[in-house]
Amino acid sequence: MGLILGSIYFLDMRKLKNSELNRLEVSEFKATKKIPVIVILDNIRSLNNIGSVFRTSDAFIIEKIYLCGITATPPNKDIHKTALGATETVAWEYVEDTLTLLKKLQKENTIVVSIEQAENATMLQDFKVSNKNRYAIVMGNEVKGVQQEVVSASDHCIEIPQFGTKHSLNISVTTGIVLWDFLKKLKL
Repeated sequence: MGLILGSIYFLDMRKLKNSELNRLEVSEFKATKKIPVIVILDNIRSLNNIGSVFRTSDAFIIEKIYLCGITATPPNKDIHKTALGATETVAWEYVEDTLTLLKKLQKENTIVVSIEQAENATMLQDFKVSNKNRYAIVMGNEVKGVQQEVVSASDHCIEIPQFGTKHSLNISVTTGIVLWDFLKKLKL
């Protein structure tokens, strides 16, 4: 029920308790069908960003995270601080060289997509996805972005439109936007 004050209608809204959210147990999460998306972290410096990507990847049930180059790996208290346990649910693997990983994934028919501002990039809203394909999205370093050699080796490059004075978004924010967009387009 709502409340009417003058000509304004107010909805009754109550925050849900954690017990009402029907969250999966770790074993249920691991058994759940994942969306055909992998996240590749290419030389991410911030432990908080890494943890945030784990948490977002859990929320959107992605297949796996690859941690590459200087990207730190769990267990790590600063990653855990923002991951809130997602390092226990989301599959992950450390691979030293991002470019080597890309070539391996492409041989497995995974479509590799760098998220970067680049010539001939496709705007996120225009990028078409199909649940018949598997995708790997590459997120780049907080200062330098995705390595040029990785962008060059990718199958596609996606850019998120921005309209303000800043030229980039935080990597954890970018990952959330891209994963949500892929989830919606995959209709899972």
